[in-house]
Amino acid sequence: MRREERDENATGSAAAGVVHSLSQRHETLATVESLTGGLLAASIVEIAGVSGIYRGGLVVYATELKSTLAGVPADLLAERGPVDPDVAAALAEGGRRRCGADWGLATTGVAGPEPQDGKPVGLVYVAVAGPGGAAEVRQLDLDGGRDHVRSAAVIEALRLLAERIHAADEAPRDGLEMADEAARDGLGTAGAGRR
Repeated sequence: MRREERDENATGSAAAGVVHSLSQRHETLATVESLTGGLLAASIVEIAGVSGIYRGGLVVYATELKSTLAGVPADLLAERGPVDPDVAAALAEGGRRRCGADWGLATTGVAGPEPQDGKPVGLVYVAVAGPGGAAEVRQLDLDGGRDHVRSAAVIEALRLLAERIHAADEAPRDGLEMADEAARDGLGTAGAGRR
């Protein structure tokens, strides 16, 4: 199997998992893309039933559009440029807010073929912002050609979102398990005192 075919299979699988999870949770998603130029949105809308969870997305390839459309602070962009972890986080949160979604998913980086503003080809940041607080950013150092960098960025963004959704699913369960354990400990202690 060629690398491109593996990327397509992995992308479809990751997108399907995210769409299913969000559907089960009755939550929505928005995307904001720079280097992936709509590839992330396209991979999501390939999945049947996506209309129930996908609010929409922004493709903000030009740096100034990251500010005017996605709400990234202009001073942050001026100071650090578009390929930066804090910019990625702001893109995810901005997309979430601007599209009225529960979750925002963003990509920014250098796909190549040349470095950009001193940043190497393959340096990518993917970020997810959710209903539970601060955005999470993952730095990727990808190799390969432009198409592979863009495909891999989409896959990793979807994986990051899947991890955050899973963590959100586990958080309430962990709290319930701790409460159950505390109740059992309390009963065990009370029972021991009555002997």
